[in-house]
Amino acid sequence: MARTTTYTQWIALPPQRLWTVLGDPVRWPEWNPAVSAVTLHAVPGAGVTGDYLPSGRVNGAVHGRLAKPFTLSTFVPEREITIEQPEPAGTMRMRWVLTPRDGGTELTQSLTFAGASRSVMRKVVGNLLETDTHTCLTRLAQLAGLRPAADALTVVIAGGTGALGRTLAADLTCRGRRVVILTRRAVPELPYPQYEWDGRTVGTWADALRNPGRTAIINLAGKLVDCRPTARNIAELRRSRVDSTRALVDASKSLDRPIDYWIQASTTAIWADAGELRCTESTPLPAPGLPQMTGVAQPWEAAFDGANAAHWTILRTSIVLDPDAPAMKRLVALTKAGLGGSVGNGRQWFSWIHLEDWLAIVRAGLGLDPQVALPNGVVVAATDFPVRNKELMTTLRRQLRRPWSPPTPAPALTVGAVLLRTDPALGLTGRHATSEVLRHNGFRFRYPTLDEALSNLLPR
Repeated sequence: MARTTTYTQWIALPPQRLWTVLGDPVRWPEWNPAVSAVTLHAVPGAGVTGDYLPSGRVNGAVHGRLAKPFTLSTFVPEREITIEQPEPAGTMRMRWVLTPRDGGTELTQSLTFAGASRSVMRKVVGNLLETDTHTCLTRLAQLAGLRPAADALTVVIAGGTGALGRTLAADLTCRGRRVVILTRRAVPELPYPQYEWDGRTVGTWADALRNPGRTAIINLAGKLVDCRPTARNIAELRRSRVDSTRALVDASKSLDRPIDYWIQASTTAIWADAGELRCTESTPLPAPGLPQMTGVAQPWEAAFDGANAAHWTILRTSIVLDPDAPAMKRLVALTKAGLGGSVGNGRQWFSWIHLEDWLAIVRAGLGLDPQVALPNGVVVAATDFPVRNKELMTTLRRQLRRPWSPPTPAPALTVGAVLLRTDPALGLTGRHATSEVLRHNGFRFRYPTLDEALSNLLPR
């Protein structure tokens, strides 16, 4: 059975402009670094053959010696192009479709592996070709001539080199906004201006906040929570968030005018293990709560006090379902390995949100959605339909076509968490978090249910 993964990105360019790059496969290496070279045996068209060479010494050498030529099985100018590559005991099919949408183009990339070797080839070739797909599509758009307008909103993203930050930067850039990244270490392959900062003190990076036009800040900076809950790690989780937020707040106070829009990241884990409590923006925080949850998130939000911003949102985000995110990868890997049973008693709540809906909430917080205006204050980024852990794992097994798996007792998870160097509380605790603010201000989820979300995100 063939398996297909799909990525979609809206781009503020007409199909004709994007086709100048996409319709010339020789230019593939210019926007996807996983490909080092492409040659065609004739002018691009349906039925034309060619050769591509993947990046990497080993992959390039093996593919260059053994691979047969690919074929452009579909070539519809300004509409669709498909590369079909024979693989050992199978076939790889890479397809791009351009669809006009509301002043721009929806670009969809699909990667399909078929045949007996599909699982192996997806791991060897697919993971390489799909690395940081949204950034690749951004490079394509920039090669096609996408540039922000002179009066475009400048969005400064602190922590923009993480998985979520990269996707957000790509989405905003493709929509015609000017993106600047604040990072502890510059990443040369990212197609955005970058300022290095230490995440603690105000430095020359504050120049990124001084722009002639409108400016926004999105603060995603902070150490990943996927770590052992030791006192040292908890202190570092807290410090990485609090210090970076205070540095941004201090920098904003030196400006001649307020930041136009500020989205300050937080987490629904601020309610720790909430049991059967229904949490919304107005729900009081627990006292004291778990130190690695409430003990990190509460001072993180408090550090935002005094920010010089005209419009601001503290975004308490639940688990973001993103195929490239560490949490999603771990859940999928465990389920595929036959460990897809419920955890503990399986009744703990799992609040979540699809990546596309999270991006839409951020855009609304930046004033980019004419139909949704968010008030200043806390906003919960979570679907209206949380599920219990048992339902989460059942749905994952069904979507991944895996049989029933026995539950994982809490003591076994605790031991496994030590081996994986993670926190067992991430699986054993939960909260039922939904948003009254989004509901009352006209926001509509594109993927409201878990089945709809996973059907879109997982290989089909």
